[in-house]
Amino acid sequence: MARHGMMKLGMSMRGLGYHPAAWRHPDVPADGTLRFEHYAYNAQTAERGLFDMIFFADGIGLRERDEPRGSLARSGYELVEMEPLTLLPALAVLTKHIGLVTTASTTYNEPYHVARKFATLDLISGGRAGWNIVTSWSEAEAKNFNREEHLEYDTRYERAAEFVEVVKGLWDCWEPDAFVYDKPGGLFYDERRMHLLNHRGKHFQVRGPLNVAGMPQGRPVLVQAGASEPGREIAAATADVVYAAADSLQAARAYYDDVKGRMAKYGRDRDELKIMPGVRTIVGRTREEAQAKFDRLQDLTDPLVGLARVYAALGDLSGYDLDGPVPEPQRATEMRSSTERVMQRARSQNLTIRQLYKQIVGGGFYLVGTACDIADGMQEWFEAEACDGFNVLPPYLPGCCDDFVEFITPELQRRGLFRTAYEGGTLRENLGLKPYVNRHAAARAQSAAAE
Repeated sequence: MARHGMMKLGMSMRGLGYHPAAWRHPDVPADGTLRFEHYAYNAQTAERGLFDMIFFADGIGLRERDEPRGSLARSGYELVEMEPLTLLPALAVLTKHIGLVTTASTTYNEPYHVARKFATLDLISGGRAGWNIVTSWSEAEAKNFNREEHLEYDTRYERAAEFVEVVKGLWDCWEPDAFVYDKPGGLFYDERRMHLLNHRGKHFQVRGPLNVAGMPQGRPVLVQAGASEPGREIAAATADVVYAAADSLQAARAYYDDVKGRMAKYGRDRDELKIMPGVRTIVGRTREEAQAKFDRLQDLTDPLVGLARVYAALGDLSGYDLDGPVPEPQRATEMRSSTERVMQRARSQNLTIRQLYKQIVGGGFYLVGTACDIADGMQEWFEAEACDGFNVLPPYLPGCCDDFVEFITPELQRRGLFRTAYEGGTLRENLGLKPYVNRHAAARAQSAAAE
C-alpha cells in the first residue's frame, strides 16, 4: 500500500559539495565558498525546486588532518567557508519560502547567544529559521576554544541536553501577545506575559528574559543528527527534524523505528519528527551518462587525498604502489574496528590501494542514474518507512543542485511524492509540523479552561 503524504527535502550547501574532489571539477568555482553569489545561486535554485530547507553543517575548525603530509593542501573539502549565521540572514532577503538551517555547537557557545541569534534569523526570514544542534567532536575545534582536548563524551551530551532546555526556555520568555504597544495608554508590554527563566543548573545559570521576541513560527525548528544512544534520546524528546546517516534500507528502517518508537514516552506523536537521511545524487539523461559523471569525479581525486581517507584505519600508505595490493597495517591504528572492516573489504574484493580509496571516497548512500532510477530509490525508502524525506548531499555544486531541480524534482512531482507549491509561509508549516505553543501561554489557557 502506497504511503500517504509528501516527502520532505533539504539541500545541504556546505562547501563546494560532498565529494573531496568537487573543487577540481571544471564546472565548480574553486573559490565558491568565499563568494556570496555562490551561496545565493544555490539557495535560489533549491527554492525553485521547492526544497523545504537549505542546510549548513557547520564546523568551527579544520577537522581534516594533514595525514599523509601534503594531503591537506590538495583537499578543498571543508577548509574555508563563510560563517553561516552571518550568511543566512543575507540569503533570507534573497529567498521567500525555503527554510534556513545551520549548526551551532552546544560545547562552544552559550545558550543566550544561540537563542538570540536564531530568534533574530527567524524574524528576518519571516519564520524560516532552524537550529542544527551538535556537541562538536574534534580536537581541532577544542584547540580553537581554550582547550587542549575535547570534553569527554558523557559531559558533552549532558551539557547539550541542558543547553537545549535553556534555549527553549529563553524563546518562551515572552508570550505571543506580550507586546501591546499601547501609545495612548503608555504601555509597551503586558508585565504578566513576560517571564524570567531563572535557570540554575549544573552547566548554566541564565536569568533571562531573552531580548528578542515575536518569532513568526513560535520558535525555530530544532534539527539534530542523533546517531548515538543519547543522541537518539534527545531527538525523540525534542527534535523536529533528524538528519540520519544510513547506507542501506535495512539500517535506515531500523533507525527510523527505533527513534520514532521512543517518542511516545515524551508525549509526542510520530509525525512530530521528520527523519531525513543523507543521499548523494548524480543524475544523467541515461544511466551511462550518470555513471560517466560519477567516474569523472572519482578520477579527479588526488591520490594523497584518497590516502588521507584510509589513513586513520590503515596508516600511511603513501610509500606503496597505488596499483598494488593493500598491505597489512604496519602499526596499531586509531580505529581498530574500522581497520578490520577496511581490510576485510580489501581482501574479499582483491582491491588495490587506489581501488580501495576510491570506494571509500565515493561511499555512502549514492543514487546514480536517470531521474526515474533516482526517484525509484527515494520512493522505495519513503514508502518502506525508512525516512520521511531526504537531506540531499550534492557531490559537487552548483551542478548537482541544478540537476536535481531540473530532472529529479519533476519526476517526484509526477509520482505525487513531492509538492508542486509551498504549503505555508514558515518552515514549520512546510514541514507539516504542528504550530508551536508557548509554554506560558499554554499554561494560561489551561488555567482559564479549568476555572
